[in-house]
Amino acid sequence: MKLKGRRAFAVVGALIGVVVWVLINPESYDVLFTPIENTGAEEGVISNESGESVSLAIDILEKLEVKGRAPKKGYSREQFYSGWPTVDGCSLRQRIIKRELGDSAVLDGCNVIAGEFDEPYTGEHRVFASREEISKIQIDHVVALSDAWQKGAQYKDYEVRNAIATDPLNLLAVDGAANEQKSDGDAATWLPKNKKFRCQYVTRQVSVKYKYGLWVTEAEKGAIMRILSNCPNERGFVNI
Repeated sequence: MKLKGRRAFAVVGALIGVVVWVLINPESYDVLFTPIENTGAEEGVISNESGESVSLAIDILEKLEVKGRAPKKGYSREQFYSGWPTVDGCSLRQRIIKRELGDSAVLDGCNVIAGEFDEPYTGEHRVFASREEISKIQIDHVVALSDAWQKGAQYKDYEVRNAIATDPLNLLAVDGAANEQKSDGDAATWLPKNKKFRCQYVTRQVSVKYKYGLWVTEAEKGAIMRILSNCPNERGFVNI
């Protein structure tokens, strides 16, 4: 079997393992949705099966291949997913919103209808008093799907692309205007206004890219390195 095929098989196998574990222990899926603090706290950090601590983000960055962007031709969101999947009976979108709002989340079944949180991209404290206000929250792919497509995802199987699009590590509930401003930018073209979140933001990006075998451009790597130089002990969310 070729290396590419082995890697895709490994990712799919891991996903199947998570699904089986959740089916056996439905309440345990919430572990994957623990709120993650802005400064590299241990909560929500993904470690390997042996429980070893995760690697430094700057070390993960050095493991990423550096290449130019591939053509965007053929890209569409449908190449990754057709809508939010249902996780343990609830929409993944609602799961992510609930994760970010934490104990303040008011639920109507699976749906979050009120709550508050510190919005990561702007740093502003947001209070949502109704379902209508909650609906304005957008779920951002930290590694934008178009960026992923141009940096390796187009050469992977659909199952791997779907994992990139639906991995809680790559998803954040954020301000709609900030998300639209980001569009499909990478760290070289867009960073959150909230400077306190930038270390974790780029750490998530390098973690996702390493996890799924995506690459970075030279300009992107330089931008991430400048951010991480201010937080050299920032821990990534994968092991290397």
